[in-house]
Formats: sequence, structure tokens, C-alpha cells
Amino acid sequence: MGKSKNTQSKTNKVLKLLLKVIITVVCLWYVSGKIDFAKAGDALKNTSWFYLFAALFLFIFSKIISAKRLNIYFKNINIHLPEWENIKLYWLGMFYNLFLPGSISGDAYKVIILTKKYNVPYQKTTAAVLLDRFSGLLGLGLVLAAYSIITLDNNLYITFLVIGSLLAVQASYFIIKRYFKDFISSFAPTLLLGIIVQASQVVCVYLIMAALKIPAHSTEYIFIFLISSIVSVLPLTIGGLGIREVVFLEGSKYFGLSQETSVVISILFYLITLFTSACGMYYVFKSPLKEKGFSDEPLIS
Repeated sequence: MGKSKNTQSKTNKVLKLLLKVIITVVCLWYVSGKIDFAKAGDALKNTSWFYLFAALFLFIFSKIISAKRLNIYFKNINIHLPEWENIKLYWLGMFYNLFLPGSISGDAYKVIILTKKYNVPYQKTTAAVLLDRFSGLLGLGLVLAAYSIITLDNNLYITFLVIGSLLAVQASYFIIKRYFKDFISSFAPTLLLGIIVQASQVVCVYLIMAALKIPAHSTEYIFIFLISSIVSVLPLTIGGLGIREVVFLEGSKYFGLSQETSVVISILFYLITLFTSACGMYYVFKSPLKEKGFSDEPLIS
């Protein structure tokens, strides 16, 4: 019976991965049929490497802040990870999430390993990881609402985004207060860090725009990026590849922007994410958590 369940679980993982690959390929095929590669190449020709490296460092900074935010949730349930160990564990999770989508996810790995090491109920470690993700989405929603005021002309859309984001924050507070009392003290600081993370990534995109010599007042690109960040959270493609490019492509049509430039921005941001996450591979071979007498071998299955 156990063997049958294990086989079924592996089959489901393979099917999910296959579906993600198919959707990713379809999205990229759709985008490739809509853009002029010569124009996209022209957009890349005179790219400033200085600004691209600055964007990379700012993206890394945003991930360090994300790791710090998660560690606040861990401390709420008596998981006291040294900050450097927490960052290393976070980087390994990024690698798993992007490079091993058909295996164990980075979030699941953190739940398993910390539950074992600190003897904390897995429900609490799972809640910490999920609430961290959600606080990031709340921050993203607030930044998106702010940019809607700057970018959009449609008052209905602006009202919907502003009121929707504020209601989401209020609803989240009451849900955490009622059902996740261990974490209520962290609501404000993690929300603030969530906003800082998203603001840092917005500046990262501004730097990519500067590298491509796009004026900073072209806030439509930032608004499209924020929408694509929300969509890419959905586990539809591998690391958001493909679906983010589709959003940039369709968003550029809506705002009357260069489709080729929009897609190039999306691809450059993905490459920055790819490079940053790839650094986590080091901790597949050298465990991020060290404690005498404790084995925490990375789980790749």
C-alpha cells in the first residue's frame, strides 16, 4: 500500500512538471511569434553593464531582506536560526524552487528540515513559510496600488486596486489574529519588510530600464512588472518563465509600448533571478545548517 502511494506521488510530480514544461514552452512560443527579434537585439546592443550589475546587487539585497522577514516568523515559533544560516537556507530554497520544480520545493524543504531540527509541529513551520509568502504578496499589492495611481487613467481600476489592497491587509490581520496567534506580533514588521522587498525589486527594474536607456518616467513598465510578479506566483510555469513574458507582451500592447523592449526587460529580470538562485546550488553539497550530531542532507527526489 505504501509503495503504491509512493509510486503515485512520484507520478503526480512528473505529471505536474510535464504540465509546467508544456505551459512554459507554449508561453514562450506565443511570445516569440509576436515580437521582432531584430528589434529585441537592437534593444540589447547598447545595454549598460554597469546598470545591469547594479540591478543584480539590488535584487540580491531584496532576497536578503526576504530571508530576514522569514526569520522573524521562525522566531515566533521558537526557531532561532542565526541570520547567516537562515540566509543560506533561504538561498538553497530559491535553488530548489527554480531548478527542481518537479522535486521537493524550497518551501517544503525548509518545513521538513526545521521541523526535524527544532522539534516544532510541522503545522507551525508550514504556517510560518506560507505567511511569509503572503506578507510578500500584501507588500506587492500595496506597491501595485500606489503605481496604479501614478500610471492608470481609469479611476475604476485605481479604486479597485487601492481598496482591494487595503482590504486584503485588514482581512489578513484579522485572520492571523484569530487563527495564527503565534505570528500576530510580526504582522507590522513583516508587512513593512514586504514593502521594502517589492520596492527594492521595483528599483531593480528601473536599473534594467536605465541599462536599456528607457526614461525613468515610463512607469508603465513598472506597473506591468508588478502585475507579472503577481501572475508568476501562480505555479503554472517553471520559475515564472514564459508567463511573465506573456504579461509584459500583453501589457505593452495595452499601454502602447514597444513589445520587444518589454520582453527584453522581462528576460533580463529572469536572468538576474536565475543567476541569483543558481548560487544556492552550493548548499546542495554543503549543508546550510550545521549542528553536531544532526544530519540535514538536502532532499532531492
